[in-house]
Amino acid sequence: MTQDQPSDKPIIVDARGLNCPLPVLRLRKRLKDIAAGSVVELLATDRAALRDVPAFCTGQGHEVALVVEEGDGTLRFRIRKIGSAA
Repeated sequence: MTQDQPSDKPIIVDARGLNCPLPVLRLRKRLKDIAAGSVVELLATDRAALRDVPAFCTGQGHEVALVVEEGDGTLRFRIRKIGSAA
């Protein structure tokens, strides 16, 4: 079921401790359930996500607004859903 209006605050998807391809699969599943314009923050520890998440988002037409590596090694991706792709 998809929401009609974008979320006011980022939706957190915690994929820390999961290896490729699970962070992207969790992101994909969450993006299917939200309205265009909503923002998802994906937290991951698998370094492959640095390549895989932007490639997935580009292929689906979503915007990667931020990629940050935090002090504990967590990778934080901020993704804005564009259109109905997921």
